[in-house]
Amino acid sequence: MNNMIKDTVKRLEPSATLQINEESKRLEIQGKKIYKFGFGQSPFPVPEIIRNELKNNAHQNKYLPMQGLIELRKAIAIYLNKKRKKKIRANDIIIGPGTKELMFLLQILFEGNILLPIPSWVSYAPQAILGRNKVHWIETTSSNNWFPTAQQIEDIVQSNKNKNYLLFLNSPNNPSGTICKNLSDLANVAKKYNLLILSDEIYSELSFSDEYDSISNYNPEGTIISSGLSKWCGAGGWRLGFFAIPDSLNNIKNSLTKLASESFSSVSSPIQYAAISAFTKDHSNYIERIKKILKEVGMHVYENLKSNKILINKPEGGFYLMPKFINNKFRTSSEMCKNIINETGVALLPGSVFGFSENKMLARLSFTDFDGEKLLNNTSGCKEINQDILSKFAPNVLEGVSKLRNWSKNI
Repeated sequence: MNNMIKDTVKRLEPSATLQINEESKRLEIQGKKIYKFGFGQSPFPVPEIIRNELKNNAHQNKYLPMQGLIELRKAIAIYLNKKRKKKIRANDIIIGPGTKELMFLLQILFEGNILLPIPSWVSYAPQAILGRNKVHWIETTSSNNWFPTAQQIEDIVQSNKNKNYLLFLNSPNNPSGTICKNLSDLANVAKKYNLLILSDEIYSELSFSDEYDSISNYNPEGTIISSGLSKWCGAGGWRLGFFAIPDSLNNIKNSLTKLASESFSSVSSPIQYAAISAFTKDHSNYIERIKKILKEVGMHVYENLKSNKILINKPEGGFYLMPKFINNKFRTSSEMCKNIINETGVALLPGSVFGFSENKMLARLSFTDFDGEKLLNNTSGCKEINQDILSKFAPNVLEGVSKLRNWSKNI
C-alpha cells in the first residue's frame, strides 16, 4: 500500500512547529516543566468586538462567493489603501482559510524557481516541493538583519534568465524577529528581471516601528501582499487570511481562483462576517498595547540572553528571536535543541528547519509563553512594563530565559 503514495509526499516531514508542540505536550504529561518557546502563536485574546460579531453571525450557514464575502473584501481593500496608500479594489482580494493554503495554491500554479532567504518560514520549502518548483536558498547574515541582498538575487537570476522566479519575503520575519531594511534595492532587482514577489506581511501590524514599510510600496505591480488575522488579532485558529493581487497579475489571480474553487470552495461564513469588524473598527489601542507588551518581553529576553556565548539580533516585530549559540559540543542544531529541552525544559526550534545547514547552532525562540489576557488586563494605563510586572504575569518567559542562559554557560 505504501507505493500508492507519491515520492514527493513520502519525503516530507511533519511541520516542525506542530512537532515541537506535540513533543512539549508529551513531556508535560510525563511531569516535566516545559517552557514553550518553540510553538509560535499569539498569546492574546481576539478583541471583544470581533468575538461578539462571530456570535452574532453564528447563524450564517450559506456558502459564500469563492473569492470571499464582498463586504469583507471591500473592508480589506479600504484598510490596505489607508495603511499602505494603495489603490487596491475589492476584486483584487482573495479570502482563504489562512494564508498557508493560499501560498500552497500559489506554489501549485506557479511554474519556475522559488527564491527563499535563509532563514525562511518552515512551510515555504515543503510547499515548493509539492508544487514541483526548484528552490534556490539564499544565505543571509545577521549584519543584514537576516535578509538577502539585491546582488545575491541578481547572481541567481543571471545564471538562468529564461526561468520564472518567485521571491518570498517575510518582514517582520519568522524566525528572526527582524525587519527588512533594503526593500528598495530588492524591489529594483525584481523589476529589472520581472520577478514575482510574495510579501508575507502576517506580522506587519506587530512591527515595533511606528510606520510599517512594505516592498509593495516600491514594486506594486509585481507584489502579492499576504496577510490575515492570526498574529495581530490572536485568531490563528479562526483560519482566515487573504491575498491582495494587483491588476498586473490578473492571470495569477484568475488561476488561483480556479484552484481555490476546486479545493476549499469558500472560507467559513461566520468567520468572514465577523472579520469585517477586524478591518472596519478601530483596534489601534488594542494593537498598540499588545505591541508594547511584545516589545518589552522581547527586549527582556534579548538583554538577558545576549553574551559572548549567545549572539542575537534585537527584536523588531512579531514575537520571535533567533539566538546563535557559540559551542563545539553538538554536531547539529537539532541535537542541541534536544539537549536544551531535556536539560532545561526550554523548547526551541532548530535553525535547520528554517533552511540553515545542520552545523549552524541557531534556533528560533518564541517569547509567547504567558497569559496574554492577564498581561493586557494588568498593564492597562501602564507607562512601563517593568521586571516586577513580567515576574508576576510572564514568569515562564523569565524562568525559561534564565535556564537557557545558565545552560549556555556550560557548553
